[in-house]
Amino acid sequence: MMKVTSVNPTYVIDEISSQHFIDEHYFMYVVKGIVVLYDGSKYLELRSGQGCIARKNRLGRYYKMREDGELNKVILALDESLLKTFYDKHNTTIAKFDSTETCIPVSNSELLDSYIRSLHRIYSHGKISEPFSEIKREELILILLQKQPELAGLLFDFGIPSKINLEEFMVRNYTFNVSIERFAFLTGRSISAFKRDFRQIFNKTPARWLVQKRLQEAYFLIDQKGMKPSDIYLDLGFETLSHFSFSFKKQFGLTPTGLSGKRQRSA
Repeated sequence: MMKVTSVNPTYVIDEISSQHFIDEHYFMYVVKGIVVLYDGSKYLELRSGQGCIARKNRLGRYYKMREDGELNKVILALDESLLKTFYDKHNTTIAKFDSTETCIPVSNSELLDSYIRSLHRIYSHGKISEPFSEIKREELILILLQKQPELAGLLFDFGIPSKINLEEFMVRNYTFNVSIERFAFLTGRSISAFKRDFRQIFNKTPARWLVQKRLQEAYFLIDQKGMKPSDIYLDLGFETLSHFSFSFKKQFGLTPTGLSGKRQRSA
């Protein structure tokens, strides 16, 4: 089975982003196992033999589940430099791309299956030369566009995020662990404009609002849903369990485990 985890990290990586910000387009294909991707509003489940493109300048995270003790997946970065070179070289026709989804399912085909099998042979020793990586990623783009030509409108859009509804975006994405600068960029604002607009809408600083919003959700999940603090703190944007517990106690006067125990005693 293919396990791509130790090759050139610029092009083939094991994680999309530890900070949940998708900085480039990424192709993901599950060889064996299950991967569930979450974009702030919905989940996309990928099983063995299924793939997708994770869209750049979006927020997302994914959860990995093993099948018979195994999880093998391929993740290839389709970075802007590669895509611009491809676009200039092939004089690609840009078809309209209407989907607003963060994770775009990729259609299965014999060509794609053969391509994935070819990667197994190439990466068998965990190494790949940089020029060959360029060729194989270009081959992938050709295969994707042959089956789904509308993807050109996604892959070759080199613009930056435009100004969007800040309140709607933040309410949907507050659990993602990214910087204020990232939030500003993704809403199409400078950092100063973002902070100004944020205070007008929420009457709080972004940092304060994010902490309170995450803690309120944590309280609900523990008190009403019976979830364990250790199972939710990462998904709510906290980096460590100790930081989560400290912030929770400061806000509510008891620790997350204290609330969990109180709930169990009253049940």
